[in-house]
Amino acid sequence: MLLLSAFLFILILFLITFFYLKGGDFKEMFKENPDDLKFDEQENRTQGWLFIAFGIGFLLFILFLIFKWGGSILPESGSVHGADVDSLMLITGVIISIVFVITHVLLFFFVFKYAFNKNRKPAFFTHNLKLELLWTALPAMVLVLLISIGLYNWNSIMKPLDDKDDKVLIEIYAKQFDWTARYAGNDGKLGRANIVLINNANFLGIDTTDVVSFDDKIVKNEFHIPVNKPVQFVFRAQDVMHSAYMPHFRAQMNCVPGLKTQFNFTPKYTTQEMRRITKNPDFDYMLLCNKICGMAHFAMKMKIVVESEEDYNKWLAINPTFR
Repeated sequence: MLLLSAFLFILILFLITFFYLKGGDFKEMFKENPDDLKFDEQENRTQGWLFIAFGIGFLLFILFLIFKWGGSILPESGSVHGADVDSLMLITGVIISIVFVITHVLLFFFVFKYAFNKNRKPAFFTHNLKLELLWTALPAMVLVLLISIGLYNWNSIMKPLDDKDDKVLIEIYAKQFDWTARYAGNDGKLGRANIVLINNANFLGIDTTDVVSFDDKIVKNEFHIPVNKPVQFVFRAQDVMHSAYMPHFRAQMNCVPGLKTQFNFTPKYTTQEMRRITKNPDFDYMLLCNKICGMAHFAMKMKIVVESEEDYNKWLAINPTFR
């Protein structure tokens, strides 16, 4: 409805402008000789005022969008590293907003201030070193700051958990249009797997001769993770590229056929706690696919349950091992 209203608003503005100019004045823009163009000083001043009015309306519309839906950009963070991601998003948003307001105010103002005046001639210069340095160095410094913060956060998040860490190790396997989770067993390792071993009974392609895989646990529909404990994810894909997207944990990683990728995070709120935080009794963490992987891409999702470590261990114990 909002998009339709915006489209109708733009269409009405266009029709008003067209009929105001009576259509014929558009021909002036296509004359070969610039000296033949006709300029009406009062007409230009009127257009300048109309542009100021449009600019005010445009900025008010942006403010309305911010106050109406600004809080829906990111859901509540459910992971420890999510606070760093949100902080960077906030810093970036503030910088972009400041630049957006300044540039658009100047744009609307200059159109009004420098409307055609037969007694005024434009200044012409080919180069200004100070201006060049200003609009090159200033954005560059801002980008260096944002990229540095982003790289620091990325390296902190992506640092793999080693065998000495007390963690949960899970493999997320993607195929059209389905997710499967495989948990490392008591040995804390995932058994070998290969795409050539895939068949109807072994859809993950697990090496049945590898004793490490015997205690692995395979689950469908939903997977559980304990709160306040690091989780190391390993991602694989069978057919096309997918993208494991867990928005509440600020986690996303491509799942590439023939290649293992990884991501880790520590959940900080259980599902029940998040339901109280969001005031939504039906809230659930979800694993989604963020690559358009085919016709049923929209249905590719898997429920994630975050619970206490005690409840997690009870749930994991009732799931059978691979062999």
